Amino acid sequence: MRHILQSNMPALLSLNNAHAVELSKLTLERLGQLLAISFYSCTAPDASGFLMCFDQYADYDSFNFLWFKARYQRFVYIDRVVVSPAARGKGLAGRFYAGLSEKAASSGHTMITCEVNSDPPNPASDAFHNRLGFVEVGQARLAHAEKSVRFLAKDI
Repeated sequence: MRHILQSNMPALLSLNNAHAVELSKLTLERLGQLLAISFYSCTAPDASGFLMCFDQYADYDSFNFLWFKARYQRFVYIDRVVVSPAARGKGLAGRFYAGLSEKAASSGHTMITCEVNSDPPNPASDAFHNRLGFVEVGQARLAHAEKSVRFLAKDI
């Protein structure tokens, strides 16, 4: 895994937007803004996937992030994780999360959080997070996005 470079951004934007139902669409400018304020972000060397996270100090207006911020004092929020179809099943997301867990723990964080779509469902993400020990801590209907999410957390 490596830090996200400027040269990776067009490929990562394309990957993100191909999965906009799960992640929400971005522009190149917005992706750059989010990466600039992220607590932790990484990509595969070939840009076949990426992870971007924020901690409780981020100036971020996402409804899902703000849901956690209103309830927890200290946490790292996984805003987006995506792996290209060709790279799935090779442990890439697991390596992303292992790196995040290491960084979060060494920074004094006690919890990793995220949300997963429940409507439309995302069974692969549900299974992945369940295997890693995430548990549901809430739910919401996102009228602006016409979807429902399950909020998940894991103590570290």
